[in-house]
Amino acid sequence: MLACIITTAQEFEKSNYGLDVLSFNGTIARHNPDIAHLITDHPSGVIVSMNKKTFGLKKWERVYKYPDWGASYMYQDMGNTYLGENHGLYVHYNMYFFQRRLMLRTATGLAYNTKPYDPDTNFRNIAYGSHILSTTYVLLNYKRERIFDALGFEAGLGIVHYSNGNVHAPNKSTNTIFLNFGVNYLFDTKTVNEYVPIEEDVNKVKERIHYNFIFRTGINENDIVESGQFPFYTFGFYLDKRLSRRNTIQLGAELLMSEALAEYIRSRAVGGFNDGTKGDEDSKRVGVFLGHELTINKFSILTQLAYYAYYPYDFEGRLYNRFGLQYYINKNFFTSLSVRSHVAKAEMAEITLGYRL
Repeated sequence: MLACIITTAQEFEKSNYGLDVLSFNGTIARHNPDIAHLITDHPSGVIVSMNKKTFGLKKWERVYKYPDWGASYMYQDMGNTYLGENHGLYVHYNMYFFQRRLMLRTATGLAYNTKPYDPDTNFRNIAYGSHILSTTYVLLNYKRERIFDALGFEAGLGIVHYSNGNVHAPNKSTNTIFLNFGVNYLFDTKTVNEYVPIEEDVNKVKERIHYNFIFRTGINENDIVESGQFPFYTFGFYLDKRLSRRNTIQLGAELLMSEALAEYIRSRAVGGFNDGTKGDEDSKRVGVFLGHELTINKFSILTQLAYYAYYPYDFEGRLYNRFGLQYYINKNFFTSLSVRSHVAKAEMAEITLGYRL
């Protein structure tokens, strides 16, 4: 049996790569009325992707019914002279449904914007405060492979988000909703098309409750443009319980310390805003949160909803959320990149180091 699996793996690994080239056209969603002046035309672009097929040789591949993973490049003309163009590099996973005819892709990465905000030459671009942006896109495509030998076709819907996580203000961000269509190509038309069978209990797992200690940090700028970038620090603890190989739930608390918020309080006190700010308010906050992890191999997609239990200064409201990508270095240590937001308004992009006991 072992020899059979090894032989099959060697055969699968010869060449199981494919290439997608997609063209798209869409519109920027008006999620914030402040960016209305930047929505003047239909953004368009192209997505070029390299995909690696899986056949169930690893358990996580069978859990997700043989997904693809890969890397992609996106070029987007934002359709507005002040927004410029974006060039993005991503890592992605493709999940399949309905006899592998429907593909759901989730991708995350970094993008370079050609015309960010500048107080002298481009003050109208309040969407992007820096050249470097964090970015995520999602595709939902009807996909057919090998229609003409190695060549196939696909088309569907997508959305792409750009933001710098308030590393540099302004940061109103953009979300583009688009239609896409294109072709796909498999480099080896003789690829074995047999999969390792999926066990009935492949998604089941038994684990005790784990204790997690986290430290998050980074730099951000408050809502006052040109007020400067400052570090922030978050110390947290949470319990997690793995319900299956896909799903883990969390319950925890965290202490959040932001020097950018402290500077914002000082600015409001001396700037003549007459909003009752005295300048001696505590900028520290304590949050409690519920979280979920969707685990894919060593990665997980992190989602948390939270509430400030200690909230001495009113800034963006007591509810907040976190979305990110987490990576498990080994069974104890993990790291993550995430964005903490108040609904759709990002406050900071976070780098995390954690320990799971």
